[in-house]
Amino acid sequence: MRNIKRSTRSLAIVLCLIWQPFVQAEDAKASAPAPEPEAKMQVTQHKATINGKSIKYSVHAGDTHLKDKKGKLTASIFSIAYIREDVDKRSQRPLLFVFNGGPGSSSVWMHMGLFGPKRVVLPSDATNVGAPPFPVENNPQSLLDVADMVFIDPVGTGYSIPLGEKKGKDFWGVNEDAASLAEFIRVFITKNKRWNSPKYLSGESYGTTRAAALVKSLQEGWGSIDLNGVMLISSILDFQTGDFTDGNDLPFVTFLPTYAATAWYHNAIDKSQYKNLQEFVEEVRQFALNDYASVLLKGALASEQEVSAVVNKLHQYTGLNENYIRQSNIRINEFAFMKELLRDRGEVVGRLDSRYIGEDANKVSSRFEADPASYAIDGAYTAALQDYMANELDVLREERYNVLSGEVFSNWNWLYGDSPRSQGFVSMTPNLARAMRQNKDFRVFIANGYFDLATPFFATEYSMNHFGINKDKVTLTYYEAGHMMYIHQPSLDQLTKDIRAFITPKK
Repeated sequence: MRNIKRSTRSLAIVLCLIWQPFVQAEDAKASAPAPEPEAKMQVTQHKATINGKSIKYSVHAGDTHLKDKKGKLTASIFSIAYIREDVDKRSQRPLLFVFNGGPGSSSVWMHMGLFGPKRVVLPSDATNVGAPPFPVENNPQSLLDVADMVFIDPVGTGYSIPLGEKKGKDFWGVNEDAASLAEFIRVFITKNKRWNSPKYLSGESYGTTRAAALVKSLQEGWGSIDLNGVMLISSILDFQTGDFTDGNDLPFVTFLPTYAATAWYHNAIDKSQYKNLQEFVEEVRQFALNDYASVLLKGALASEQEVSAVVNKLHQYTGLNENYIRQSNIRINEFAFMKELLRDRGEVVGRLDSRYIGEDANKVSSRFEADPASYAIDGAYTAALQDYMANELDVLREERYNVLSGEVFSNWNWLYGDSPRSQGFVSMTPNLARAMRQNKDFRVFIANGYFDLATPFFATEYSMNHFGINKDKVTLTYYEAGHMMYIHQPSLDQLTKDIRAFITPKK
């Protein structure tokens, strides 16, 4: 029995000696860092006629890997860059970094709607586009004749993802987002030898907030990346102007001219005494700044005569029922307006573009079931980009391309500096004012849609009239369309002329 036990013990020792190297090898594999994912980049060559000129250009569609100070991977940023090839002095050629907003949106909208050499063409009259196939055409108004362009998808959008030990939430915030995109820009201009090129940022919607945050991240401090300017499409810079929260009366003032413009468009008011929309909107501006703002500020101190006068004017400018206005305490938020304006017709108006109308199943609810301006165009832009990338840019990936991520939006960290949005309002205009003081060549271009109920033009005007902004360095333009004014062909025609003039050096 003792010999059997001794033999068994000896066998166990032998087996341990045999298997130990294999176990150690497996442990080493488990503890070894994961291999770095490949940074894919597809480069294709193209020709196009843009702004009446025949040009040659290359498209660089793929990943840029970001690393921390220790050289560890942190993120893979997907971008599509357009580089004109038939140029002599590339260092003098403007470079545009373009992104959309959300937060949580890819750059598909500005890419396939405004700046890129290909464009999905939608009806200018704000009708629903239906199902595919959607018309994708050459864009002769692309800015590629005068500038190289880089369309950026932040982490969590497009094909951009966190890497290594990082998680999505490490990038989803005002500060975090600006830091990662600033690093992307630094890496891009380094790899492509573009440090001395004129540089512009172009953002839409929350992308304008991002652009203003990036101005601070890029320009301030030693080793700065100075900018020639920013182009803000449908801007939201100071969230107090746009957030309907208890105790904040400012949005009721800043949204009113857009309410009025929307009522004008849908013939919900008497327009006979005005020459045009611009004259009407200017009258509403003055009322909003003076009589309306005064009564809101006075609160219970306002006399019944003052309140009645305001109710009458609000009815005249918006077409809403006087009793409804009074019962709303002369304070109507955007979603109530969108549902109420055409309620007697059984229709609701869009938020991103109030020219669009939709029909809800529940006609008596307090807000629409979905934004008619969103579901009218989303499928077209999504299909157009996917088809274009696969068939013309050789980008064919099975991973989901995140056009707009609710996960990013719902997990966004609004803390910026010492001002968490939950306890205050993010304010970005001071960044632009400081940039103007510190950089004599820094300029701002802002495009506004009269029918934009997401980022109203009067809120932007408020921002540009405060915080020490040098108005001589600001170009404000207006279009009879909505948030994505480039959907409207006449607005696109004018917008591209305005932007081209902004970035083209004066001779």
